[in-house]
Amino acid sequence: MNFFSILMGLEDNDDLHLGRLLILLSVFAGRNGHGSINGLTKLAKLDFLLRYPVYMERALKARGASPSDMEVADYERKSVESSMVRFHYGPWDFRYRRFINLLVAKGLAQIDIKGRTIYINITDAGLDLAKLLSRTEQFQDIAKRSRLLKRHFNLSSTNLMKFIYRTFPEISTLRLGEVIEP
Repeated sequence: MNFFSILMGLEDNDDLHLGRLLILLSVFAGRNGHGSINGLTKLAKLDFLLRYPVYMERALKARGASPSDMEVADYERKSVESSMVRFHYGPWDFRYRRFINLLVAKGLAQIDIKGRTIYINITDAGLDLAKLLSRTEQFQDIAKRSRLLKRHFNLSSTNLMKFIYRTFPEISTLRLGEVIEP
């Protein structure tokens, strides 16, 4: 089996996506565990940067921060762990609603809907699991990068979306539904 086949198999592994999103939610929940990610758009933009470390490096530089803490491996520069596509409001994975519903069904997250915004919160069980995952070798980089995201990109959905389009104008030139390459 070649490296590309292995990566494609990872794309279909929901548990890897759920683990990544759970760690992201836990970091944004804060020390008291009561914070949330406000909206699927914000979740998608943060996850875009998390899934594409080369873009996250560029984003950190655009915010005047050093990307040296990221320690991006060579294989991350040449491949993509998960495909995202160009959507109306930027990078998007059509499975977000399913992923959030799976986290909620497992008792790891909860959602609150206020107006048209979905507030995604982590439960105590989700926090406990996220802490365990963050200590594993497979998710240490995700945890470190999630903390960088909170420190430098804890913006409103609208401001984060504007930042993504301003920093990565090439995304806006893709056709709707076109896969974003690293």
